[in-house]
Amino acid sequence: MSSSTPTSSLRTALEPPKATPRLQLLRAWLTVERVEALFVVITFVAMMSGLVAERIGAPAVWSTMAYVIAYITGGTFGLQAGLQSLRERRIDVDLLMILAALGAAVVGAPFEGAMLLFLFSLSNVLQAYALGRTRNAIRALMQLRPDRATLKRPDGQTVVVPIETLQIGDHILIRPGERVPLDGMVISGESSLDQSTLTGESIPVSKGPGDMVFAGTINQTGVLEVSVTRLAQDSTIARLIRLVEEAQSEKAPTERFLDKFEQYYASGVIAFTLMLILVPWLVFSQPFEPTFYRAITVMVVASPCALIISTPAAILSAIANGARRGVLFKGGAHLEQMAKLDVIAFDKTGTLTVGKPTVTDVTIIPLSGNLQEARLTTPEHVRQEQENILLTLAAAVEFMSEHPLALAIVETAKCRKLRLPAVTDFKATHGKGVRGRVDFMGGMDIAIGSPRYFDDFETTGMEAAIAEMERLQDEGKTAVLVGKLAHTKDGKPLAHILGVIAIADVIRPEAPSAVRALKALGVKRVVMLTGDNQRVARAVARQVGVDEFYADLLPEDKVARVKALRADAQGRPQAVAMVGDGVNDAPALASATMGIAMGAAGTDVALETADVVLMSDNLRNLPYAIALSRAARRVIVQNITFAVAVIVVLVISALGFQLPLPIGVVGHEGSTVLVVLNGLRLLAFRAPAEPPVSAA
Repeated sequence: MSSSTPTSSLRTALEPPKATPRLQLLRAWLTVERVEALFVVITFVAMMSGLVAERIGAPAVWSTMAYVIAYITGGTFGLQAGLQSLRERRIDVDLLMILAALGAAVVGAPFEGAMLLFLFSLSNVLQAYALGRTRNAIRALMQLRPDRATLKRPDGQTVVVPIETLQIGDHILIRPGERVPLDGMVISGESSLDQSTLTGESIPVSKGPGDMVFAGTINQTGVLEVSVTRLAQDSTIARLIRLVEEAQSEKAPTERFLDKFEQYYASGVIAFTLMLILVPWLVFSQPFEPTFYRAITVMVVASPCALIISTPAAILSAIANGARRGVLFKGGAHLEQMAKLDVIAFDKTGTLTVGKPTVTDVTIIPLSGNLQEARLTTPEHVRQEQENILLTLAAAVEFMSEHPLALAIVETAKCRKLRLPAVTDFKATHGKGVRGRVDFMGGMDIAIGSPRYFDDFETTGMEAAIAEMERLQDEGKTAVLVGKLAHTKDGKPLAHILGVIAIADVIRPEAPSAVRALKALGVKRVVMLTGDNQRVARAVARQVGVDEFYADLLPEDKVARVKALRADAQGRPQAVAMVGDGVNDAPALASATMGIAMGAAGTDVALETADVVLMSDNLRNLPYAIALSRAARRVIVQNITFAVAVIVVLVISALGFQLPLPIGVVGHEGSTVLVVLNGLRLLAFRAPAEPPVSAA
């Protein structure tokens, strides 16, 4: 006896049979895009079959059936789009094409109508394919993220799991050659990572404990243990995909104008077509068929297909190109705006500079106090050894301090692989310096600080050290003295000044060339804004090559300065871009015509607030973005000019020279395809050659 109930049996009987594997495969293959492409093929075959049937004298029913099939398959998607527009109280190109095809059938030219539907649907398929490539170029980034990860359990065992099962705080292992599955922070291990998929930079980036790693990047050398900080759907690369897709859906001003223009223009074309039919026929008593044929031809050639697609074809291609390079435009409007920039204002710290204090100079003060003589007579290898000893002594003491300058000295010693001796009796004097007894050559007391720190000591070498400090400070660097403490014969404290160490936030290596490239592109003024003092600002401005700089600025001062830059000397408006790190420069970014955040890999605020995001820390991407936006503007102008010219020529030919409908169809649809292909050229856009450095 069956255990199933009558109800369950009835439900089973009413359910459709389960799809076979072949049917499931067919359903998966038949996407909307593939169905539309299949309909295009059927339309062509049916259209040609109808023509052959007419030519060989077959029964009329055969050609009629062939043309009916061609009209159905060629007009289905256009009719759906046209009816949807009517429901929204709009008239668009799709409706014009359907009406024109039906009109051709009415005047006894079903082949011409079928050819119109074939070419129109073919151009739509080609457009969808071409514009889909711009989206696929970005969406392919998501496929670079692996779908599984090696989870390290608390007991030390490892297991491979889907990334969707991982939680924040889980530890994962990333071996050489593997892609990082999720954003996280390195817990242990050191390696270099290829971040080109995210930032566009091909140079690997070193990673160690405390550094962030991002999904989709490639681990190249060592094994890393990483603590997950973001879930799969929140990773940097996933957010990049979403932002680019949102940008592609946000229309540029030109595109928005053409969309509105299409509605009025399409209505005008229909009204003009009706006038071309009714006036000659009713007023001048001309024959209906040739009058109607000419009017339908005018409707076809006057349709603005190429004009409407001219802008999105270029905009979407440019956005995709920029994203592959690591430049994220937050919409077509910002892409167009970037082409019009007159002034670019840079924040200094973290933008033109690295944003991290670095030791730039290590100067040994000789016992004679004569620096110039020492530099000329001391061999290079001896000088290098003396500098390493000075750094060793200073870093050993500064290792006990948390001051940013101290961290810079310690980091430099580590980079030089110097072994730091032990330190006892460490003592810090706030605002002046630090001291400690270093276990080096039997032990010595070392002090590091400003000249004020040594006010209570008798000193040797101080005069030469002060002169060197002033020279370094004129270059925008912060300098500290390193002294060996002792006592005079009568017991007074004594300090022998051993040397001077200079620390600075060094400029980015590419900053000068980026500024030169901006000027070569025709940017009128390049300005630097900073809260640093005049001396440091002047030194950085001189090295980078900006036109002018403003120092000692608070955040509200930067806002005021940006607003002042938005008008030139004659009071005419200027388009101003503010480039900053997207966090502490947010007010100035918002005040500018365009806000540009750089180094945004993993920076939520930058991704959310800026109009354009430079995903890597490479300033060369800024002139690249401007060149790309200007290339996009040129392509848009080319497309619009070409589309309008084709419409004008075809309309004049149809009205004055009896243009045949087939030629009008080919001219109209051919111009649409050419406009799309011209826009796709931006996918292959490359950076312009860097301008040469002036001999001056």
